[in-house]
Amino acid sequence: MIPFLDLRTAYHELKPKIDAAVSRVLESGWYILGPEVEAFEAEWATFCEAKHAVGLANGLDALILALRALDIGPGDEVIVPSNTYIATWLAVSGVGATPVPVEPNVATYIIDPAGVEAAITSRTRALLPVHLYGQPADMDPMLDIARRHGLRVIEDAAQAHGARYKGKRIGAHGDVVCWSFYPGKNLGALGDAGAITTNDAALAERVALLRNYGSRQKYVNEEAGVNSRLDPIQAAVLRVKLAVLDEWTDRRRSLATAYTEGLAESGLILPHVPDWANPAWHLYVVRTSDRDALQGRLTKAGIGTLIHYPIPPHMQKAYAEMEIMPEAFPLARDLASEVLSLPMGPQLGLEQVHDTITTLRNAG
Repeated sequence: MIPFLDLRTAYHELKPKIDAAVSRVLESGWYILGPEVEAFEAEWATFCEAKHAVGLANGLDALILALRALDIGPGDEVIVPSNTYIATWLAVSGVGATPVPVEPNVATYIIDPAGVEAAITSRTRALLPVHLYGQPADMDPMLDIARRHGLRVIEDAAQAHGARYKGKRIGAHGDVVCWSFYPGKNLGALGDAGAITTNDAALAERVALLRNYGSRQKYVNEEAGVNSRLDPIQAAVLRVKLAVLDEWTDRRRSLATAYTEGLAESGLILPHVPDWANPAWHLYVVRTSDRDALQGRLTKAGIGTLIHYPIPPHMQKAYAEMEIMPEAFPLARDLASEVLSLPMGPQLGLEQVHDTITTLRNAG
């Protein structure tokens, strides 16, 4: 069996350090926010080449609180990718704003800046690009559009831990960057966790206020905030994993190289990486019109795969009231029926990748 992702082996590799970190928190008696969270926030900000980080309960909350901190709400529009996980859209809806989808670049499957400007209206307040599959979005054109139209830029980096755009780590290109540390992410906790990074001190301070019931001082509430605090135990685990994140990312890049070289003549459409991108390879996604049959053959051979994502947001029942026809975003619709994510993770062996390649090639 070749698993799509094996989280237990990741834990076993770091077990002594993770167990010690968890014990440290348990012995401290400090179980909400506190020194462990503050230490992770400082270390994560440094890693992301950002000035500030604020730990949160999960990635969706990171997006929602970023939007709230920028005073985006009812009556506003936010430009989002048509090809993304639905959480990107849910965050916009969650603050009462309207998601306005834009199709991806046909080569990278990431939101195409060429289509963004045409989607801007008088109600547009922000752009929300997603660094999909661990590959950075093309940020310079997005930032240029935002500057010319007076818009904010919120980055969804839930899959891009350690990725670089033109040599600079993802973490502070736009106004605020939103992170998920869901267990399957490149930097994953042992449960839900999230954060934002930013160079804007006032923005970081407001997110920190909103995550804690809108309170800086106990029982004094300045805003109607929420409870979305990063758990100290998860912060301690993340600190252990952060110390090896670059090493684990290098392993992912080696596996991606092996896939690209081994599948060059397979007939599959392989990931396209622009010259300016250095992906974190959260996923290795191939494309074929015979996707479902191919996935079935891989499953039969004991090789785990996933589909990211089988139903695009505009075709989900959750957004039926927007009355968007499937053909309105044909590339997002087609990708949903043609993309397949192959096994990928820092504990995956090269031999397992070569076995997967052999099976794919034999499958025709």
